[in-house]
Amino acid sequence: MIFTETKLKGSFIIEIEKHEDERGFFGRSWCVNEMKDHGINMNILQANISLNKRKGTLRGMHYQLAPHQEAKLVRCSRGSIFDVIIDLRKDSQTFKNWIGVELTQENYKMLYIPEDFAHGFITLDNDSEISYLMSEIYVPDAGATIRWNDPLFNIKWPLEPKILSEKDKSQPDFEIK
Repeated sequence: MIFTETKLKGSFIIEIEKHEDERGFFGRSWCVNEMKDHGINMNILQANISLNKRKGTLRGMHYQLAPHQEAKLVRCSRGSIFDVIIDLRKDSQTFKNWIGVELTQENYKMLYIPEDFAHGFITLDNDSEISYLMSEIYVPDAGATIRWNDPLFNIKWPLEPKILSEKDKSQPDFEIK
């Protein structure tokens, strides 16, 4: 596995180190030892799949409140997405900063998202499927959302969303508490 730390400390773009031959390739998409070597101590407690039928579907920006914060390992297994994370760690030098990464079925990249980050994505293709490995069980009452176009973060989405939930588009401006 090839780990590239992003500008948001503790978050990584992870690529499969491919061992290729005439049959195709083989590579690891999870290794607890390699994760620990990069400071990632993630116990996987839940796995989720999101299928999005239409290009321009936006989901996010979601996170879990304490004590139910969750780390995620996200991969696009079909189609493509622009995946976005926001650092919500108040003691972090990159607090309120965001990054976006294109995850596709062709590039096999994954994004490791630490606890206390908001996460969302927009689909770049029809029928995009996203797989998540989660460090915590989802707790509905601990779920929180930042509006996708909140001016505090000024996320530069690659296209205008066409489909999003009422919850995702109707959040008030984010307030730092």
